[in-house]
Amino acid sequence: MATHAASETIRACLRVGGVIAYPTEGVWGLGCLAGAEAAVMRILELKSRTVDKGLILLGTTAAQFDSVAVGLAAAVPEPDGNPVTWLVPHRGLVPFWIHGGSDKVALRLTRHPVVAELCESVGEPLVSTSANPAGAPPAMSEEEVREYFPSGLDAIVPGALGGASGPSRIVDLETGAVVRPA
Repeated sequence: MATHAASETIRACLRVGGVIAYPTEGVWGLGCLAGAEAAVMRILELKSRTVDKGLILLGTTAAQFDSVAVGLAAAVPEPDGNPVTWLVPHRGLVPFWIHGGSDKVALRLTRHPVVAELCESVGEPLVSTSANPAGAPPAMSEEEVREYFPSGLDAIVPGALGGASGPSRIVDLETGAVVRPA
């Protein structure tokens, strides 16, 4: 993030249930804190997306996911350079507005500097979904985020994409099945 003051502003925004946009490894994302149900519902409304699809949680360490569900992410592999989102059984430990009715939750460990700083500054994972209305391509720039969402966001975190060519690959941790290719 740009400055310490900007970091404080974004952290405060998240702590009061704010919805933010930020660059990730391959596309711009929308996010909030996982426990902020009203903020998650705002994100879904902005995207015209139903809650049943579920959302990704981003963190910098498996231990960070313990704020949502203790021990859930212990088996999630460390990133090897390419972003991978892992589907992990949630064992009833994750709120419905995150898992969307699935028996699994999507978790990704990130090394993207902006996202990592966000997660570290709030000490917990962030909800993440691509910054686009349903059916539109994901935003690839801050300008596209502003075009898609001229209102409804509480903050936009400046920064650059991480160099991946699009949304992360999604893999079922138990079966190895690729649910979404990179």
